[in-house]
Amino acid sequence: MRAFKTTTSLVVPLDRANVDTDAIIPKQFLKSIRRNGFGPYLFDEWRYEDRGEPDMDCSNRPLKKDFMLNDPKYKGAQILLTRENFGCGSSREHAPWALDDYGFRVIIAPSFADIFYNNCFKNGLLPIVLEAEMVDSLFSELTEGYQLTVSLEQQTITTPAGRALPFNIDENRKFRLLNGLDDIALTLQEADKIKIYEQQRAKRAPWLFVD
Repeated sequence: MRAFKTTTSLVVPLDRANVDTDAIIPKQFLKSIRRNGFGPYLFDEWRYEDRGEPDMDCSNRPLKKDFMLNDPKYKGAQILLTRENFGCGSSREHAPWALDDYGFRVIIAPSFADIFYNNCFKNGLLPIVLEAEMVDSLFSELTEGYQLTVSLEQQTITTPAGRALPFNIDENRKFRLLNGLDDIALTLQEADKIKIYEQQRAKRAPWLFVD
C-alpha cells in the first residue's frame, strides 16, 4: 500500500450527494480481484456514452463532454471534492481500488458511508470529513487551476489563500497511512513474535503439527 504524507494537487469537483459504489465502479467490473486496472472504468456510466465491459479498451470510447473527469483542465488531479454520504450502497472494495487506480489520493466530503470509509484506509486513500459549510466554501472558491495542499502529518487542508482547514483522523489509521501499512503489512511487523509463538505452540501441542 502506498504511504501518504502530503500532496498538493488540482481539485476535481463532483457536486453530487449520495454517490453510491455502483456509480463509482459498476457491477460488471467486479469479476476481477487484481486491485489494478479499474481506473479507466471509474464512474463509467457517467463518463462514457456507451456501456463499459471488463477488459474493454477505453481509449476510443465516446465521452460525455459535460462530466468533469473528461475536462482536460482536471487532468492529473489527485483530490476529489464531493458531497455527503459518498460511497454509499454495496460494500465493494473495488470502489476505492478504482479511485486509487485513476490517481486520486484524497477525497473530501461532509460524510462517507462507513464501509467505504474503512476501505479507503485499507487501500491507501485518505477520506477527509469536513463540515458541510467548509465543503460549501471550497466549492465556491473553485476556479480553473485551483489547488489544495493536504498534509496528513499536520491534519490540515491549505487553500491557495493560505487558509488552513483542520481535519480529524483516528491515530491508528493515521499511523498506518503515513507508513503505508495495510492489514498484512501491519501483521508482518510482528513476524518475529509470531514465529516464536508458533515454535512454542508446536512444543506445547505437537499433535497439531503432525503431517
